[in-house]
Amino acid sequence: MTRNRFLYLIIFLLTQTLFVFGQDAKIEIPNFNDKYSEYVKQLENGNTDIDYVDFRNSFLESKQFSKKNTNYDNLKKQVYAEIKNKNYTEVIRLTKAMLSIDYTSIFAHKYLQQTYKIQEDTINRNKYHDIEFGLLNSITKSGDGKTCETGWHVTQIEEEYFILNMIGAALQSQSISSGGKNSCDKMVVKTEEGESKTYYFEANKVFEMEKKMLGN
Repeated sequence: MTRNRFLYLIIFLLTQTLFVFGQDAKIEIPNFNDKYSEYVKQLENGNTDIDYVDFRNSFLESKQFSKKNTNYDNLKKQVYAEIKNKNYTEVIRLTKAMLSIDYTSIFAHKYLQQTYKIQEDTINRNKYHDIEFGLLNSITKSGDGKTCETGWHVTQIEEEYFILNMIGAALQSQSISSGGKNSCDKMVVKTEEGESKTYYFEANKVFEMEKKMLGN
């Protein structure tokens, strides 16, 4: 009987440790002393009233951008799995790890704030909700997406797929288009109602970064 009680105590302590670990997981603020790092610091301190377009652009100009690699994609895959398992403590840890790599990730903010809502943590839910929609609105209010000249401004391809997912559009084809001073990703999609539509994402920054990476 004493042995069983000891085992139960060990299991209880391990469970509590895992719970506290998830709750105490912190977002690592970059210390490059640049504009992006300052924005992350402001947002983590709860100052969500910022210029989100400038914030997204600042990530591309930061040394932090080079740290976004396959580890970020692996973390995203794990988030999907833990959401399915309803392992919310792990979802918080994983999304915060993603934000430690790229704080402009709308995906990570979305699932972090939704998880805090489930846990009835209103303060954190509101903070990351405001950041998610600050980022989202900085894209959807940058144009109407109907032509390349009025395309939605994106800084990373990931943002394009996030928007399409948000509006329930299934990608049918993707090609490069141009209009005025813009280079765009032209996305032909099928809506939830079965209608075919075309959306344009102004991807000047994306193409600029690709050229830099290729040394052009």
